[in-house]
Amino acid sequence: MKLIKSTFLFILCLSSLKTFSQYTDVINSNRPGVSRSAFSVGTNVAQFEIGPYILNEKRTPATKTEVSGFGIDFAARYGLLWEQLELNIEGTYQNDTKTYFSSIAFDEPRSNFKFVTIGAKYLIYDPYKNSENEKPNLYSWKANHSFKWNSLIPAVSVYAGANYDTKNNPYTAQGIEGFSPKIMIATQNNLAGGWVFVMNFIKDRIGTDQSDFQYILTLTHSFSPKWVIFGETQGIQSDFYADNLFRFGGAYLWGKDFQLDSAVTFNTKDTPSVFSVNLGASFRLDFHKDKEIDNGNSAKQEGERKSRGKKTTKVIEDYNKKHKRKKEDF
Repeated sequence: MKLIKSTFLFILCLSSLKTFSQYTDVINSNRPGVSRSAFSVGTNVAQFEIGPYILNEKRTPATKTEVSGFGIDFAARYGLLWEQLELNIEGTYQNDTKTYFSSIAFDEPRSNFKFVTIGAKYLIYDPYKNSENEKPNLYSWKANHSFKWNSLIPAVSVYAGANYDTKNNPYTAQGIEGFSPKIMIATQNNLAGGWVFVMNFIKDRIGTDQSDFQYILTLTHSFSPKWVIFGETQGIQSDFYADNLFRFGGAYLWGKDFQLDSAVTFNTKDTPSVFSVNLGASFRLDFHKDKEIDNGNSAKQEGERKSRGKKTTKVIEDYNKKHKRKKEDF
C-alpha cells in the first residue's frame, strides 16, 4: 500500500511540470527491442505490444543443464491526462523444460511469469519542443541531413512502477514474492538521417534478494518510411543473475496504427549461453484529439473577420461610386 501511495504522489508531483506534445501520426512502439522510449503514446491512445518467442539456453561448466521452450512478451500502454504521462503494464510469460545432465538425466517442466510490472512514465524534458532544428530547410538537402551538435541533448523521462512476483517462481530467487519497486531513467536522441538512440538505466526489484541494475542501449535506423532496423545491448548485474545480451532485428510499418517486427537475442558466455528468436506486433486504438487553443485562428473567428472585411469593402466601394458621380455631374 505504501508503494502504491508513493507512486501516486510521484505522478502528482510530475503533473506540475511543463507539458509537451508527444502524439505522433503513426504508431510509436518500444518493440522489437526491450528498451523504453522517452516519449509516451499520447493522450487517449491505447497501445498494445505483443511478441511470442522461442529460446534455448545451455550451461556447460560444472552442472550441465539445458533450457528449451517458448514465451510471450506483452505490454499495454495508455496516455492519460497529460501528453507527457503514460501508464503501462508489461510482462513476460514463459513455459519451458529444464534438463539436468548428470548420472541420471531428468527434466523439470517450468512455467510462470518472469515478471509483471505496473508503472507510469513521465517526460520531464523535451529538447525538440519548438526546436528550430525540426523545421526543414527548403533550400538545402545537406542542411536537413547534416549532423547537429544540439541533437546530442536527449529527451529525458522518468519511470516508477511495481513488480509482482508469485511465491515459488522458478524464474526468481528464493523468497521473492509480492510487490517490489522498480525505477528507470530513459533518454532518447533523434539524430539526423533517420537515426534514433535510446538509453535506459534501471533499478529493479529494489529491496529484495534479486535487486538488480540494468542498462539498455538501442540504436535504430529507418532507411525508408516503412522499414527500420536496430541493434541493442543489455547489461544485467545482480547476485542472482548477470549477463550481457545482444539483439538485432527490424520492423515493418504495415499501417499508421499497426507494426510487425522480428529480432534475435544472444550472448557470448556459457553460464548459460542464450539464443532466442521472436516475432511481434504492435497496434493502437487512436482516440487522440488535439486540444483547441483560443489564438484567434478558429474557423468561426476567421469567418467573422472575412464578413467584417466584406462589409468594409462594400462601404468603401459605395463611397467611391458616389464621389465619382459627383465629379461627373460637375
